[in-house]
Amino acid sequence: MQAPVVFLNTSTRRQSGREAQIQNITAAKAVADIVRTCLGPKAMLKMLLDPMGGITLTNDGHAILREIDVSHPAAKSMIELSRTQDEEVGDGTTSVIILAGEILAQTFPYIEKNIHPVVIIQALKQALSDALEIIEEVSMPVDVNNEQAMIKLIAASIGTKYIAKWSQKMCELALKAVKTVMIEDGDHKEIDIKRYVRVEKIPGGEIEDCRVLDGILLNKDVVHPKMKRMIENPRIVLLDCPLEYKKAESKENFEITKDTDWNRLLEIEEEQVKAMCEQILTVKPDLVITEKGVSDLAQHYLLKGGCSVLRRVKKSDNNRIAKATGATIVNRVEDLKESDVGKKCGLFEVKLIGDEYFSFIAKCKDPKACTVILRGPSKDILNEIQRNLDDAMAVTRNVFFSPRLSPGGGATEMAVSVGLSKRAKKIEGVQQWPYQAVADAFEVIPRTLVQNCGGNPIRVLSQLRASHVKGDSTFGINGETGKITDMREYGIWEPEVIKQQSAKTAIESASMLLRVDDIVSGVRKQK
Repeated sequence: MQAPVVFLNTSTRRQSGREAQIQNITAAKAVADIVRTCLGPKAMLKMLLDPMGGITLTNDGHAILREIDVSHPAAKSMIELSRTQDEEVGDGTTSVIILAGEILAQTFPYIEKNIHPVVIIQALKQALSDALEIIEEVSMPVDVNNEQAMIKLIAASIGTKYIAKWSQKMCELALKAVKTVMIEDGDHKEIDIKRYVRVEKIPGGEIEDCRVLDGILLNKDVVHPKMKRMIENPRIVLLDCPLEYKKAESKENFEITKDTDWNRLLEIEEEQVKAMCEQILTVKPDLVITEKGVSDLAQHYLLKGGCSVLRRVKKSDNNRIAKATGATIVNRVEDLKESDVGKKCGLFEVKLIGDEYFSFIAKCKDPKACTVILRGPSKDILNEIQRNLDDAMAVTRNVFFSPRLSPGGGATEMAVSVGLSKRAKKIEGVQQWPYQAVADAFEVIPRTLVQNCGGNPIRVLSQLRASHVKGDSTFGINGETGKITDMREYGIWEPEVIKQQSAKTAIESASMLLRVDDIVSGVRKQK
């Protein structure tokens, strides 16, 4: 008898074959169950406490999973899905997790029957390409210039969120913000929400006071109390250099032989600052904004020149101001030219809101950057409103890029389920079963919608399936009542991109997890 060969550390745990696959599927189902109650307009909220003691109150699938700390690698991979969905299309983060969990749960019996995972994966890939075709068939185009249609569409996206009661207001905010930063150049469109739309949350006031500012808002006050706090049509100069005398990079030593030399040194510093200020004042600016510091002496000279100054502005904010006012950010005062001055701003004003000063750079002509001002009772509520607004803006952006809509309320998923079931009958051999499993898995979305509003899932789903078999592909679930409704009349439509991305992400991740047959996890050594 040969002694067994041990090639792994004793502290390493290994699961292989069937055991690993069962572990992965169980972990994925557990993650899906966390967010299952967060789907639809009757969704429940989750309250999460982070290690620092902060509270997150949300029903956004991505926000919940981002805060949860998991140790199983398959569960981590599932959480990554919601992040991908959020970055790609901004909505559908909950449904993609539920769908992926259900596909794995439905294919699990075939793993137990010893069907090879590769055969199951081939069936999943075939089902994905057919599902995308069916989504394309049930979708219809939308006119992006029709404001009412666009607002209805964004309302469908945020109807399941906390801000649903201020739906009209939030839809208008999202649409205005996206239209402001949209740059059209022939057929090419560029909408950079992340860089050019800033959301400023100011606790206090009412949620109805939220608005999109046609310019930029900074949480700053002018550096000197005597500087002007309200300027109409200001000439704006943006700098990326300090208005102070130059300090040495490392230690510096001076050897002074005469008593007058020390005074001369101080004079040189003053002359340097004065020269910088004079250089700036040659272009006659009303407002100087710099990313670095401004010395007291520079404040004095600029005040005498009739300038207001803001200092230590963030790089990202400076870029937005440049975009909104038409100014150019200058790195050296010596390079300042008349063409670098921003003249598109209509009003600069400093206001006291609550107990903080805010600088408004507003009334800009055709700004390509904007600030969304959110007001509300508390910080937690404002954070939730911002998450919801980000989703709404992402949905708006997607519709501008690909103006096609799919029916909501689980109608698209039911259409895919019925369509795949019809096609499954034509598939020969073992692949038919996992293919049918995907068709059954798609029913999880309408089923969850019915469950979340307290309906009878078995009866309602049977009726819905019957409607879709007849060809009524726009029939779905009314998330408020749990009854079947025609989505054309109910007015719930979602961007086609979200449905396609959900199907792609869910099926591809299920394929990836099924392909894993070995999990090796090293136990961390305690120091």
